[in-house]
Amino acid sequence: MEIEKAFTADLRNGEKFKGTRQSFFADRNTRFEVIMGDAAAPITGRMGDRPAIQLPAPAQDGLMILAHEAAPSTITYKEWPKFMKFVAHKDFKEAEAIHTARGWAKEGFKETYTRHSKSLIAVGDGAGSDRELGLVTEFVALENPYAADFDGTLDVALFYNGEPRADAQIEVYERDAEDNVAVTITRTDATGRAAIPLQAGMEYLLDAVVLRPVEGATNAEDGPVWETLWASLTFAVPAP
Repeated sequence: MEIEKAFTADLRNGEKFKGTRQSFFADRNTRFEVIMGDAAAPITGRMGDRPAIQLPAPAQDGLMILAHEAAPSTITYKEWPKFMKFVAHKDFKEAEAIHTARGWAKEGFKETYTRHSKSLIAVGDGAGSDRELGLVTEFVALENPYAADFDGTLDVALFYNGEPRADAQIEVYERDAEDNVAVTITRTDATGRAAIPLQAGMEYLLDAVVLRPVEGATNAEDGPVWETLWASLTFAVPAP
């Protein structure tokens, strides 16, 4: 196989497959690499490169895995209802009780967040398999959605600190060729796994969030009191 074109991809910060295109800045990443087969290499670039991912043409067919962990960012919640809307959406039932019990302010408090992203891309035949890469939180696809014998249901495992996340909410974003996006919600089982039904010709984004209190935080003015860790997995299912 001979591939003539280099590979490029965007980093985006947003939701429902939309968001701001991010430029490459080394200090905004704590891990950024490409994996093909047994080989892994760092993704580098010049400051300000956009697209942020610019790679030489792959030398062989296979399943390309892009892995990215972003450096922490911080947001401030000026209004308590906005935080409550977020925790309800992400199904963090104990967040209000924890926040209240620790005596944290309910206005002007901070949250730090990090993103832990993977993307599966077929190069040529796309043969190969995903695997656990040791991200702080990550999805692992247990089948290859590009395989000719893929049966339409993708089993995934969700991890946090190397351990399966049981009974965790997963949001499934499905985008068609007309850029319409549908969202469904499922949960992992007691072993941290979930079965996701997929349709051919669609692109997918899986999203799962860890919310945890910042240990030792005593006052919102001193720094973040909450931390969120966002795991995502993007891939496509080829049309027949």
